[in-house]
Amino acid sequence: MSNQVLSVGSKFPEFKKKAVVSIEKGKEFVEISNETSGKWTVMFWWPKDFTFVCPTEIAEFNKKSSDFADRDAVLIGASTDSEFVHAAWRRDHADLRDLKFPMLADTSKSLAEELGILADGEKVAYRATFIVDPQGIIRWVSVYDLSVGRNVQEVIRVLDALQTDELCPCNWTNGQETLTAQLAAN
Repeated sequence: MSNQVLSVGSKFPEFKKKAVVSIEKGKEFVEISNETSGKWTVMFWWPKDFTFVCPTEIAEFNKKSSDFADRDAVLIGASTDSEFVHAAWRRDHADLRDLKFPMLADTSKSLAEELGILADGEKVAYRATFIVDPQGIIRWVSVYDLSVGRNVQEVIRVLDALQTDELCPCNWTNGQETLTAQLAAN
């Protein structure tokens, strides 16, 4: 990777991009941005449309989309493919027809470049996931190699932990006790 990946504590870059939100003729495309979000946002990236690992991840995020909605989090999928390729893939792939989140098209690769997630060579995005708080600050980042799919349940677990605004121990899951920090006696 030639760029440095934006990490925890960094401001997520402003963006305004075309996205696919439907396969219904005339209603496929909208422009989305993070200018007015004010909510938790989970943005996950995949390298290329019409590939093999990517649809398994996208379908799993879709199955869990209500889990993100229940947490008042905006879910956005993204790649450097165009909105037209996204729309064609959605029409072509049974698991992608009824997505409940937008597929952002970073055709210029400007957002992926700002995030530091463009792979050398073909300049496709790594499998990166960003959890961004309502103030636009990155609170969690994971980046996987191109050949390895991510664990959507782990993304939800981390979102839950971040939303507690408390200390969460190793392997903590929603509903479990959080930790209380106690100052050591001098």
